[in-house]
Amino acid sequence: MTKSQLFSDVFDENQSSGVALKNKELKKIIFNFLDKVDTSSITELSKELNISVPKTTSLINELIKNELIKDEGKVESTGGRKANMYGLVPDACFFLGVDIKKYYINIGLLNFKKQLVNQKNRIAFKLENTPESLQKLLLIIRTFIKDLPTKIKKDKILSMGINLSGRINNTNGYSYSFFHFQEEPLSTYIENQIGIRTYLENDSRAMAVGEFYVGDITNEKNVLFVNVDYGIGMGIFIDGKIYYGKSGFSGEFGHTPVFNNEIICHCGKKGCLETEASGSAIIRLLHEKINEGSTTSLLKRHKNITDITLTDIIQAAKQEDTLCIELLAEIGEKLGRGLAMLINIFNPELIILGGTLSETDDYLRLPVKSAINKYSLSLVNTDTQLKISKLGEKAGYLGACLLARNKIFSEREISQKSRHLGNISNSYKYLRGYFLKILEISQMPGYLGNLEKT
Repeated sequence: MTKSQLFSDVFDENQSSGVALKNKELKKIIFNFLDKVDTSSITELSKELNISVPKTTSLINELIKNELIKDEGKVESTGGRKANMYGLVPDACFFLGVDIKKYYINIGLLNFKKQLVNQKNRIAFKLENTPESLQKLLLIIRTFIKDLPTKIKKDKILSMGINLSGRINNTNGYSYSFFHFQEEPLSTYIENQIGIRTYLENDSRAMAVGEFYVGDITNEKNVLFVNVDYGIGMGIFIDGKIYYGKSGFSGEFGHTPVFNNEIICHCGKKGCLETEASGSAIIRLLHEKINEGSTTSLLKRHKNITDITLTDIIQAAKQEDTLCIELLAEIGEKLGRGLAMLINIFNPELIILGGTLSETDDYLRLPVKSAINKYSLSLVNTDTQLKISKLGEKAGYLGACLLARNKIFSEREISQKSRHLGNISNSYKYLRGYFLKILEISQMPGYLGNLEKT
């Protein structure tokens, strides 16, 4: 049995009922508990599971036999006796994260204990809504998997998370912004092409997950992650839980109608925040300034101004290019106005600025902070910290890996409707059998006969 089949056997509740289903739920609790505490004794696990020590021991032995959990040895307990400690086997399985940017792709691989074991950054790629771009994406993923160390077998990669900008329905796996030219969900298409369970997610939301669980967050529960790239997106944590909205489209902060201008956003509307406070906006402003006669060091490296990328502007600013620094300040002030509105609405504990433009650090942060102080309510903004992402580009693929991992461990799979119907069927069978047994014991054949007809 392969690792994928083994985990499917452990987590696929649709194929189980009664005692088998209960055991799978208990194993899931064991995995999640060990994920939080790293190692635990049988006694501790028994208390967590609320079952007997012998039953816990039996489950642990099954998982050890399947090489999913290992005995970490003995440690001193508070009572002086040594207890065996158990933990997850790091290389039992892996989770792949693919973060798709406008001009490149970042990929990372996490093991069972959420340790980063492989990564590749800035793989050349151009995101376009074309079949050719999609096939290039598939080639990049296949190549990454093929080049993994020999000890990491493909069948050990249980799931893959893929981030895309724009509107994503993470429940059914459809993308409404890119690669939507086939009838089946994009996640299903990629899964069939690659051969790994695939989940689709909005890039800003995945980055928020990466920051929340791996980044510079301590005890904050109400957190906004703002992804400032060519566009502007947002991931929202409320009371420690990622917020999706009714259809999974929450966080479209960049399309807030803020400005009274005639600039058409890529969404088709006018006046969106993105039109004045994004990477696309700073590139447009740079072109306008150059055409008006402004000078910049970028002209020495690019004969055609249309070849200048957001990364070029950031690097020039770090090298003290006056024009680029001035444009970042202008963008930052407008972004800060938008963030002031969010602070007044959400009263968050923390706002994290991430994405490509966050790499400018204080060149962006200081004008943003100044605008927040100017436009937000003073009694509210004092509650809010403003930080620059410490994970940088890692946030995307780490978040994708973690979301893919959580999907495998969660009670709900991507086909929720199917799972729901399956659970109803299983519940009905279980309850019917239970009541049949009661009636049988009660020696009520008349009622039993009536029930069997239903």
